[in-house]
Amino acid sequence: MGSATSSMAAKFAFFPPDPPSYSIYVDVSTGKMRMSDVVHQREDVDVLKLSTKRGNEIVAMYVKNPSASMTVLYSHGNAADLGQMYHIFTELSLHLGVNLMGYDYSGYGQSSGKASEQDTYADVEAAYKCLEETYGVKEEDIILYGQSVGSGPTLELAIHLPRLRAVILHSPILSGLRVMYPVKRTFWFDIYKNIDKIPLVNCPVLVIHGTEDEVVDFSHGKQLWELCKEKYEPLWLKGGNHCNLELYPEYLKHLRKFITAVEKLPRLQFESGEISEQSENSSSATEQKSRASTDYREKSRPSIGQREKSRLSTDNREKSRTSTDKREKSRRSMDRSGKARNSTDQSERARNSFDRLGDMVRSVGLCNVDCLKQTALEA
Repeated sequence: MGSATSSMAAKFAFFPPDPPSYSIYVDVSTGKMRMSDVVHQREDVDVLKLSTKRGNEIVAMYVKNPSASMTVLYSHGNAADLGQMYHIFTELSLHLGVNLMGYDYSGYGQSSGKASEQDTYADVEAAYKCLEETYGVKEEDIILYGQSVGSGPTLELAIHLPRLRAVILHSPILSGLRVMYPVKRTFWFDIYKNIDKIPLVNCPVLVIHGTEDEVVDFSHGKQLWELCKEKYEPLWLKGGNHCNLELYPEYLKHLRKFITAVEKLPRLQFESGEISEQSENSSSATEQKSRASTDYREKSRPSIGQREKSRLSTDNREKSRTSTDKREKSRRSMDRSGKARNSTDQSERARNSFDRLGDMVRSVGLCNVDCLKQTALEA
């Protein structure tokens, strides 16, 4: 019975594009793997095949940004694969100033196997290990991004990474069953039990959700945010649905603000199971120790957004933030004018506007983040 129920849930949850939007080939001139049917591929994007602990081989892509200090590990939504997300990922890397790794779940794109909840957990783990072992990315410099169904593997990985820098949840689900039915408790056969995992995440969490989401009700994102330990100011996009949040100007603006905020946080150092926080000066260290002790005592913790506002008024932090502020002003200027970030990046000028990203989202407009929609309509 349990196996049958789990199998049925998997069929309801996963809708990989059929046929896949791309195939893989090796460029004879460089020896690097490339994606067919993807125009204007970039030299700073690595295409990889990764082995998972469940015996599948998944396809991943890594977008390099030379100015980045943070790396985003992006778990995409349903009904999409890397061929469709390729240019969206490269645009996000450029606009947000981050390295970005995206991957296809088992059974998606050119990844082998068949999608299931447990396979997606193994998939995201393989992508994370690649960041660590191949690219030397440290846990504390990683931001996990989960879109719709991708919120499941994102939170599963997040609860096992104590030094993780941050989590972003984009149109997330409370659980698979809760998308279809307003159940009040968690059943053993449910999938992606995010409602039970989110309180275990110890890093800052940003939640983004549209108020008119017709697939995953806005209440899912709202409740997950309320259950967060480290709340960051959420982004509730009025009128936004499940498939168009990237089209809102507030989307990129809020993401930039969040990433800038978490970049300023001191790195966490874990010793003997206890958390101690390093900082560059004694006043910062004192503040962080006080906040850590308060966090252990209080169930209701202040949001990182509120702490950031208070830190903005402290003069002795202005110097350390100068380079970051200049970079942020430069990015804002880029968005307004559509000009390149520097004079040597002539070939990227057409890519430096928000409209470019919006056009890409529209072109994938098959609802690249669709989650459980077929089942919801049939129910």
